[in-house]
Amino acid sequence: MVTENQYFSYNQGELPPGCQYCVRGEKLVLFVTGICPRRCFFCPVSDQKYGKDARFANERKIETDEDILTEAQLMRAKGAGITGGDPLAKLERTVHYIRLLKENYGKEFHIHLYTSLNLVTAETLQQLAEAGLDEIRFHLDLDSPALWDRVRLAQQFPWQVGVELPVIPTKEAQLKKVIDFIPNQVTFLTLNELETADNSHSSLVQMGFQTKDSISYAIKGSLETGWRLLDYVEEKKYPLQVHFCTARLKDAIQLGNRLKREAQGMKKPFDMVSKEGLLTRGALYLPDLVPGFGYRKKLEESNKAAYVETLAPVIEKLQKELHFKEKDFYLDLQKPRILIAASRIAPLKKKFRQWGLFRQSSRNTLPRTSWRLKLSCCKLVSRSYTQRFKCCFTFICRLTRVY
Repeated sequence: MVTENQYFSYNQGELPPGCQYCVRGEKLVLFVTGICPRRCFFCPVSDQKYGKDARFANERKIETDEDILTEAQLMRAKGAGITGGDPLAKLERTVHYIRLLKENYGKEFHIHLYTSLNLVTAETLQQLAEAGLDEIRFHLDLDSPALWDRVRLAQQFPWQVGVELPVIPTKEAQLKKVIDFIPNQVTFLTLNELETADNSHSSLVQMGFQTKDSISYAIKGSLETGWRLLDYVEEKKYPLQVHFCTARLKDAIQLGNRLKREAQGMKKPFDMVSKEGLLTRGALYLPDLVPGFGYRKKLEESNKAAYVETLAPVIEKLQKELHFKEKDFYLDLQKPRILIAASRIAPLKKKFRQWGLFRQSSRNTLPRTSWRLKLSCCKLVSRSYTQRFKCCFTFICRLTRVY
């Protein structure tokens, strides 16, 4: 009989090292490319990334090495999970990122990587191992064992080797075949509760799968199938550490803990951070660059330098007319805006309106003062987080990356 652990997931034996860091919110999620040799019908990757050579650290689009290091510092990361697409589709880049993180944060900075077997060779694995990879997780094709033997290639290197599988309710027999195959070849098995995704290529709904309730993205029957697989491993007495990672763990524990770390890592002197990781601040936006529908695209296409220059007179007025000190505000160059204490907004609303930062109505059941200097948190919620919790897009809420 399986028993739920403190993280709302299930395990036999210790959690794999990578999972231990993840549940504490200590892992940077490094998406190195959306290119992948497989086309899985359950793929959760967003349309923005799927099939594209896109790079993200957590939910921040990255262009340079410094972008990665900045994101890792903001969340005070103790490790990274490298994912895609398939990271081996951009092997040179992946190896470079592993070395980059190890060189900057030390050998103890734990790095694990997810990959299919399609691009695995002894040579590619050797490059990953020499770069310092600590843990590798293989996604096996449930419908074809043709490449399964490639798992054995990983045994010659000094790292943790595991297999990670989606718990698809209609493929319990195939999942058991994989479980029968992997003992004595890997040290752990991670099972993931299956979830639907808001993208154009996941076909779970079209195939007849249903979510288990109206507010969850988890697929009906996946949880129960996972329980049976845990029992199966125990009955067979296979020497495997097994972790069944649930949708609830990802939402309530892993993401929540990461957001707390991010809030503490990025707060300014004037910000307020609650024990739950809620970071509250005020933000002044120019009328042409207010968060809302299409904000991400608008940011990407905008001349940020010109907007920043436009904000210069506002900063001068803050200092001369309102006696703001340098510690009382922050000019955000990435999303041209001025950050201030949330408590300064209401008393100064008339002044800000005179400066052209005027009022905007809100349809959310939240504070009435919705400004073009928005009362917002350290980051607006990301698209995926907004969809998952059906929460509002602007105001005070728990956050991940802003766009």
